[in-house]
Amino acid sequence: MTPISRSGAGRRTLATLVCGALAAGGLAAAGATALTPGAASASSHREAPLISGTPQYDNTDVYAFVSPDKPDTTTIVANWIPFEEPAGGPNFYTFADDAQYDIHIDNNGDAQGELIYRYTFKTHRKNGNTFLYNTGPVTSLDDPDLNITQTYDIDLLRLHNQRLVSKTKVADDVPVAPSNVGKASMPDYAKLRYQAVSKLAGGSTTFAGQADDPFFLDLRVFDLLYGGNLTEVGRDTLKGYNVNSIALQVPNDMIRESEGQPVVGIWSTTQRRDARGHYTQVSRLGMPLVNEVVNPQKDKDKFNASAPWEDAQFLKNVTNPELPKLIEAIYKIKAPAEPRNDLVDVFLKGVKGLNQPPHVRPAEELRLNTSIKPTMHPKRLGVLDGDNAGFPNGRRLTDDVIDASLQVVEGELVGSKNDLGDAVDKNDKKFEKSFPYVAQPTSGSRGALAKGTTSGTDVRSQLGDALQPAGAGSGGGTDTVLIAGSAAAGAAGILLIGSGLLWWRRRMYNRAY
Repeated sequence: MTPISRSGAGRRTLATLVCGALAAGGLAAAGATALTPGAASASSHREAPLISGTPQYDNTDVYAFVSPDKPDTTTIVANWIPFEEPAGGPNFYTFADDAQYDIHIDNNGDAQGELIYRYTFKTHRKNGNTFLYNTGPVTSLDDPDLNITQTYDIDLLRLHNQRLVSKTKVADDVPVAPSNVGKASMPDYAKLRYQAVSKLAGGSTTFAGQADDPFFLDLRVFDLLYGGNLTEVGRDTLKGYNVNSIALQVPNDMIRESEGQPVVGIWSTTQRRDARGHYTQVSRLGMPLVNEVVNPQKDKDKFNASAPWEDAQFLKNVTNPELPKLIEAIYKIKAPAEPRNDLVDVFLKGVKGLNQPPHVRPAEELRLNTSIKPTMHPKRLGVLDGDNAGFPNGRRLTDDVIDASLQVVEGELVGSKNDLGDAVDKNDKKFEKSFPYVAQPTSGSRGALAKGTTSGTDVRSQLGDALQPAGAGSGGGTDTVLIAGSAAAGAAGILLIGSGLLWWRRRMYNRAY
């Protein structure tokens, strides 16, 4: 694929927006010929029937990019647990204790992992006699008031032709950043995030914990591609939701085959332990949105249980994708001719001369050329806009994979020039400038103030105002009347309940005897 310079201006309206959201999944999906189930590279929020019921094991996204502030290293971010509601207590979000969260690296293009970084977690509870996640304000990861904590180990597995060569423990009992319960519980969450960043031997760095979901798009495209009505397009459906993130920064020399062969393929998987103690792969993710949009229902669970070297079984889903046909039926935009070998070349092999390894075996992996230096001014469309440091050469947090994928799936590389997109061009929160780069999670206390209260005021001192009905004045006596009314209503309720109980007891007595 030859980089195409473009400004991104002048996008079409109707088809553009619709396709954008749609294509996001379609394009990436189409690109992933051998997609894996459960998580294409871009996002796999509830993408397959089985994994949608077990969110702790569900990959949502994989990112891989040369670190902007440390270009001699590569940063990999893998996310799990889609749609975390920030105020979702009292049981907030933890990694599963019975899972292996793996980051796979293929450094020679044979569709097999030569390196696996395996994360395993353990949950700790200080007090089982309370329902609380924390029993007071938390100021550090070892704070006694943080009732539920997690730690993790990292093992580095080296393989050759899928046979284990060595296994080395590279981290032990590393603390996890907790869920952001709210400002009363965690007054300085940034401090907790910083404490969860740990240095490893050999120049690597690791992080695990909650983060803002970095994927941005309008997921409502699944309402039959907006039904031909684009008046609501352009809302970031994932705004305000969090995920659990694993971030790993490693020296380029540790993961690539050599300076002469700097391209690596990256994907993540989740293995779940069964009652017999055996682990089974239940989720897989590499390129974006593959399993969501490219694979049909019959292949989704199979894809999640498969490996890249088995991806030939899903090839037809890429060469004959469903998405362009749907767009043509609804929006009358002609679908490109099949078979779609352009999608195979770009998304299953890598772009020739950019991120395609020699003797590559087509497979659904996120391919990154670690020798391409990061740019100071990344362009959201990546390679399509002449920015070779971006998607599909790896995936940065700021890359608009929906728009880029949509444009490719609609024929950008085979003469059908277009500027399709979903009108969501950036994340709702700014990303960090240093590792782990993901934005801090949205707080559980992010909601609007109670009616009648003001910022910084103890709600108890404002209780009367908070109870004041809309439109009521602030004249004297209003609060007293309301509180008295509430008390009277409560007393009446108690009398009614008491009368009901007496009637029920008499009735049961008469019936029993």
